[in-house]
Amino acid sequence: MDYKETLRMPKTDFPMRGNLPKKEPEIQKKWEEMDIYEKVQERTKGRPLFILHDGPPFANGDIHMGHALNKILKDIIVRYKSMSGYCAPYVPGWDTHGLPIETALLKKQKINRKEMDVAQFRKHCEQYAWEQIERQRVQFKRLGIRGDWKNPYVTLKPEYEAQQIRVFGEMAKKGYIYKGLKPVYWSPSSESALAEAEIEYYDKRSPSIYVAFEIKDGKNVLTDGEKIVIWTTTPWTIPANLGIAVHPDLEYSVVKVGADKFVIASALLEEVAKELDWTEYEVVKSFKGKELEYVVAKHPFYDRDSLVILGEHVTTDAGTGCVHTAPGHGEDDFVVGQKYNLGVLCPVDERGYMTEEAPGFEGLFYDDANKKITEKLEEVGALLKLSFITHSYPHDWRTKKPTIFRATAQWFASIKDFRDELLQAIKETKWIPNWGEIRIHNMIRDRSDWCISRQRAWGVPIPVFYGENGEPIITDETIEHVAKLFREHGSNVWFEREAKDLLPEGFTHPSSPNGIFTKETDIMDVWFDSGSSHQAVLVEREDLQRPADLYLEGSDQYRGWFNSSLSTAVAVTGKAPYKGVLSHGFALDGEGRKMSKSLGNVVVPAKVTEQFGADILRLWVASVDYQSDVRVSDAILKQVSEVYRKIRNTYRFLLGNLFDFDPNQHRVSVEKLREVDRYILIKLNKLIAKVRKAYEEYDFASIYHDVHNFCTIELSSFYLDFAKDILYIEAADSHNRRSIQTVLYETLLALVKLMTPILPHTTEEVWGHIESVEEKSVQLVDMPEAVEIEGSKEIEAKWDQFMSVRDDVLKALEIARNEKVIGKSLNAALILYPNEEIKELFNSIQEDLKQLFIVSQLEIAGDYKDAPEEAQTFDSIKIIVKQADGETCERCWVVSTDIGTDQDHPTLCKRCASIVKDHYSHLA
Repeated sequence: MDYKETLRMPKTDFPMRGNLPKKEPEIQKKWEEMDIYEKVQERTKGRPLFILHDGPPFANGDIHMGHALNKILKDIIVRYKSMSGYCAPYVPGWDTHGLPIETALLKKQKINRKEMDVAQFRKHCEQYAWEQIERQRVQFKRLGIRGDWKNPYVTLKPEYEAQQIRVFGEMAKKGYIYKGLKPVYWSPSSESALAEAEIEYYDKRSPSIYVAFEIKDGKNVLTDGEKIVIWTTTPWTIPANLGIAVHPDLEYSVVKVGADKFVIASALLEEVAKELDWTEYEVVKSFKGKELEYVVAKHPFYDRDSLVILGEHVTTDAGTGCVHTAPGHGEDDFVVGQKYNLGVLCPVDERGYMTEEAPGFEGLFYDDANKKITEKLEEVGALLKLSFITHSYPHDWRTKKPTIFRATAQWFASIKDFRDELLQAIKETKWIPNWGEIRIHNMIRDRSDWCISRQRAWGVPIPVFYGENGEPIITDETIEHVAKLFREHGSNVWFEREAKDLLPEGFTHPSSPNGIFTKETDIMDVWFDSGSSHQAVLVEREDLQRPADLYLEGSDQYRGWFNSSLSTAVAVTGKAPYKGVLSHGFALDGEGRKMSKSLGNVVVPAKVTEQFGADILRLWVASVDYQSDVRVSDAILKQVSEVYRKIRNTYRFLLGNLFDFDPNQHRVSVEKLREVDRYILIKLNKLIAKVRKAYEEYDFASIYHDVHNFCTIELSSFYLDFAKDILYIEAADSHNRRSIQTVLYETLLALVKLMTPILPHTTEEVWGHIESVEEKSVQLVDMPEAVEIEGSKEIEAKWDQFMSVRDDVLKALEIARNEKVIGKSLNAALILYPNEEIKELFNSIQEDLKQLFIVSQLEIAGDYKDAPEEAQTFDSIKIIVKQADGETCERCWVVSTDIGTDQDHPTLCKRCASIVKDHYSHLA
């Protein structure tokens, strides 16, 4: 007789190898065919809404690891919420306007901008944006991101642009929008104004110069011919100098150096003297800065005055305490210049070249002008010192090139007018991590007005008309009319029609008695585009609502989307657009370096899915502390793959041992389960509670570790290990076997559901192998609920104690194996000498101890103190391990002294002979 035929060995078609790169697209195709997103929405309809509003990635180029991290985190949350009592629609979005698309057309597609009008060029931009959206949509879907991919929101869609215009109009109506001449961050490389959110700081080498301005009218405080010393790192702004600022309360000194007399702040004298190599100098007199007000100096090389003025912004942190003031090139300079009616001079054009207003330097790029201006200062004897410093300097975040301050007429949103409301809204929002609140609070508190106009072609036009006298026209009527035009035709209509054809029919305005109107040519800052999504998406769509429950983006968005969304929402509604904000860090390489093509350390999501599969990438996302910067590399992904393998093999073992288990017929009620089975159920329910709590707290790394530990410790190395002797050996319907199968079934269902938000492809595959489930997809069920099992505290405490003793037994067996006393553990006989407490524990356990320890024979020979010297000693037990007596049963491999007692089955132990006789006699 072939006794293998009598064993209930595992049977399953679920493969050990995931082969995810091949299998996942097949699963995704199935989801596509069944329209899984719609199915989930139908199932959860009527439940409370949970809205995670997607911050739109920019539609340009392949997705990178930061995109993958972001979208997978969102997907985990949305999937969990839809399985835990909520209706959680997810509408992906794209940001589609802005300079990168213009640049891509000019560089990659070689489109000649000068050969077409603005409207034609914008059509090329739109076409390019849609191509990029489709490219990224495919890549996001490959990661298993579930969402309304058929109906995403896109900032260039007419209905979106129409709502954006209404946001602008509402802000204008409340007086928050104005046009003004102010110095703003200007990017010569982009030929456009920038907002603070578009500035990044990098080190730059700049000239550092000390310049003497000769006094023309000392107002009885200074003597004509004395010189005020300024310090600057922007020599190119000297042609725009109109004044010198001093602090009213600082002390200033006239310092005699040879034949010259210089004015500097007393507190900086020692430092300046060292810088300028003054070995001998004498303080002639001192006075407060306020006494210098209205002193007149001469511009170093132009026939122009430079007025000495008072400014609270002057400090003694660096320089001379006398600040070169060019109102056209600095915010503080502009503000103080307005106070003294200095005027505004900005002799630099939009490309960064000096204009005719800087005689002698016209046509020079501003950075190149530094040298020529410094040479001119030296020529006229005004240059006291030239050196070079490396310092942090503002750069355009897109082109990575330096910016300048340049006074131009721009459109602004006045943040200061509703700053208190913004700060209150921040306070009412939940920020994760909590330092996010401090960060955005400080940004808003210190933020000057938001420059929202850009001098580009590809964006949403600023919907402003001008009368014949140049007065801006923004009325409810014009805003609503433009919004309707945009909804019907898209914003390109602004560039296709004349101003009169964009206005309501018969429109009149006092500023245009002849009915002649012009239109604004600037477009809106792209942050205004995406920042309007609370109105254009959350309000526009019936399946969403404002405020959203959660915004989730990278930590750079405190100055970006979190900020612009907050500003527009509070301006329009008085409230934040979100109830909670969660931020994540950046993806770095395995050594913690920023990824860059030049370093060759870029990890590309598409390559990861080709090599490992999307579920491995998703499991990596769950494994990291994503609120900080995270590392990813092949080596790290291989480690994650090992954990995945453990989880997958656990699913396979559970499925394989449930091949003949029908829960409707064979499930054993909890009160009839053996105690060890109840113990594992208790541990499973604790896991369910912990995992659900972790999902609620967005703590996915805890889920990763807790599930892995449960699979490894409670299941693999204990329960599933000793269970084999029952599952394979016992008769199919034996109580012990069905008892274990009941636990395996509950465990399988729970683990599949718990991991579905993180490993949707794998759990979908497992679900397809569970015959007893009715739902077509695991995505159409809810999370398991943790249940309380009667006596759970006592049972858990008892079996935790047993597990501790078991660890000692396993150590003893390992030592015996190393000493060649035994081979595998079934060769062993244990002689135990427990203390009183452990003896009581053993007496209270009804299960077969030798089966639990996976040995063939076991004897409790006496008390702890009675153990012979050769016994291995542990805290609560002493153990002797020896070879088991008898022969090995051909069927169960247990070593037994009763082999051959049954004449029909002489190679079997008594237990196996009885099982075979009772249940498998037909095979004889």
